[in-house]
Amino acid sequence: MAQLTPLAKGLITVVVLGVAGSLAWNFGLKERFAGGEAAPAKPTAAAPAPAPTPGATTPKSTPPARAVTAEDRNAPLGSAANPLKVSLVSFHGYAPALVANGNDLNTQPGSIYAKEGVNVRFVIQDDIPTLATIFESGAAQCAWRTSDFWAQEQPNLRNAGLDGKAVMIVDNTQGGDAVIARDAAVKAVEELAGRSVALLQFTPSHGMLIDAIDNSSLTARKKESIKMVFINAEEGTAGVRAALESGAVDAAVLWDPDLALALRNVKGAHVVYSTRTATNLIFDVMVCDARLLARPEGQAVVQKFVAGWMAGVQAARANPDNAVEALVRTQEFFKLLADKEGRPFVKSLFSNLVWTGVEDNARILGLVGGTNHYERVYKRFDEIYRKAGALANPKSPVIAPQDSFDYRYIKALLGQNQAAAEAAARPQTTFTQAAQKEATQQEAMVTKPVTVGFASGSAELTKRAQKTVDTEIVPFIENNGKAYFEVSGNSDATGAREVNLRLSAARARAVVDYLATQWEFPRERFKIVGNGPDRPLCVEANAANEGLSIEECRALNRTTRVAVFGGR
Repeated sequence: MAQLTPLAKGLITVVVLGVAGSLAWNFGLKERFAGGEAAPAKPTAAAPAPAPTPGATTPKSTPPARAVTAEDRNAPLGSAANPLKVSLVSFHGYAPALVANGNDLNTQPGSIYAKEGVNVRFVIQDDIPTLATIFESGAAQCAWRTSDFWAQEQPNLRNAGLDGKAVMIVDNTQGGDAVIARDAAVKAVEELAGRSVALLQFTPSHGMLIDAIDNSSLTARKKESIKMVFINAEEGTAGVRAALESGAVDAAVLWDPDLALALRNVKGAHVVYSTRTATNLIFDVMVCDARLLARPEGQAVVQKFVAGWMAGVQAARANPDNAVEALVRTQEFFKLLADKEGRPFVKSLFSNLVWTGVEDNARILGLVGGTNHYERVYKRFDEIYRKAGALANPKSPVIAPQDSFDYRYIKALLGQNQAAAEAAARPQTTFTQAAQKEATQQEAMVTKPVTVGFASGSAELTKRAQKTVDTEIVPFIENNGKAYFEVSGNSDATGAREVNLRLSAARARAVVDYLATQWEFPRERFKIVGNGPDRPLCVEANAANEGLSIEECRALNRTTRVAVFGGR
């Protein structure tokens, strides 16, 4: 019987927690920042609501449910009597939708959505029900999900006899999720070995940490030595931050706003690895009920919903202060945060993510050429959770990534917007030799070892070696969309050192040549190094200390390594 790794055992806890495990994502966004105590979801008799501060903005809550009348049921979908209902959590990535609705949870006269001819009601559900619950109860026809969360939940949705599809990408975190440490000596993912890391289970940040550790140059034994300290979902990200602030752990994985607060409050706290470099890893999407998408009436309403959100992105970018106002007016959490930290702090959170417009959707989805990053991430996290045995039902169907997204709505908008198509086709980042030289003088954030098979004494890439580059190195580069890389050839300690130095440099160059000519990555992103036997990952004289045989140790040392450098 196969043995589960410690990482797999940790993930399996998600199955036991069920829905409670998913509460972690954005659960911390209902927390008060005064004293780190969690705020009640609503006032109780024992704890009456505080009196409003004179002149303060009062958040609007979702209107209380009322009995659905026959008139409502017969009203056209998207009308005032029968609005499209969309489930959200308190998160600043969704500010454009609130702006599009007239800074309200319900569509206001003169708003972007009103001009689109559709009424939308946003329902704040920070307890994060499952999609099956949301769709079957009628609470909403569409709901937010992160791309990794969606990869895990869609199979379970099908098991429940339902389905859905993502219809647009609404934000892309670029700095808003990070692994941070308090010890200055921890500058790379590999230096987390033997240390404790606090985090919330089954969140995008957790997925980012899994991906980073999997892609690191740590041996299996050293990977096992990283102690993941899972904070209770009820404590939220404030609990993760408190663990780091108290010194109970060496590092933490957080997202904004607790990320920004921890970096400010903890002496010496610094980013080890973040989505500022891994820009193509974490996306938020809107998922709609498949039954809605199957009806012509539903398709028309969803098209207006997507168009209004995309217009809201432009409006929020043009007036970020109004985006702050939209958050404060509609969500208790952001009112509390603005009262405590000030509106400029809320506004500063916007710099760590991208509200994704039509051109961003086209780029991420590969609609104008290039890689479909959404499908790549969906597939990657489906593999991670299946390997760990973390799906609620082990017989859950494997869903092709292209079957998880309905491209019609973004394609329709792209077809009407030539400027967006042209913007999507342009490189997202300009890379230069000078910037590469500066970046690679720093310590690498994470280094991935890959066994690229070369014939003895040769630096020529075989077809098999090319396939290895395609499947092992290319996705790693694409994850880290704004990074520079050092590609190094390495050897074991056998043979003449000078020969190994020359051969390892030639092999590294062959890999970079292939990446530049076949995958069209800019050469300026790569530094080529031949280490020969000088940078071993395993000490061959003491291979047993790493739980490896001498041959396994030498094979690890012969790897081509891809080190990541860039903004933290």
